[in-house]
Amino acid sequence: MRKILLAIDGSAAALGAVRHALDLVADGLKATFVLVNVQEPASLYEMAVSHDADQLKALRAAAGADVLAPAEALCDAAGVDNECEVAGGDPANMIIELAENYGCAAIFAGARGVGDAGATGLGRVALALAAHAPMPVTLVRLADATEGEAPDDAADR
Repeated sequence: MRKILLAIDGSAAALGAVRHALDLVADGLKATFVLVNVQEPASLYEMAVSHDADQLKALRAAAGADVLAPAEALCDAAGVDNECEVAGGDPANMIIELAENYGCAAIFAGARGVGDAGATGLGRVALALAAHAPMPVTLVRLADATEGEAPDDAADR
């Protein structure tokens, strides 16, 4: 059975990638998923204000778990085995590293992330994944990306 890493950043496009992967499983692909959220490193301001690295780490883990929850719920509802991980660091590099560590055969991600709302084309992380990942990368673009929301029929999946 193949393992596929699903990069989840809280964007509608990332959930579109989850739905696409679930559609492939429904069509017969035998796969399990690794749901990953990468939190950006703490800013200098956050470190100066908090003074507690463990507290910052716990806050980032909780934030990442919240971001992963909708994707995990979709996988669970479809009966697809999955595991979740929240990591910290540069998103593209960490996604690739985690895909290698988990032995994933492919990476699925949204073509644009939450930080790219309103822009056109591929986002920074999507471009880096396509350029540097040693395994196949599937970038999912929403059918109607004008508002950064999922198309009307996506809610039915």
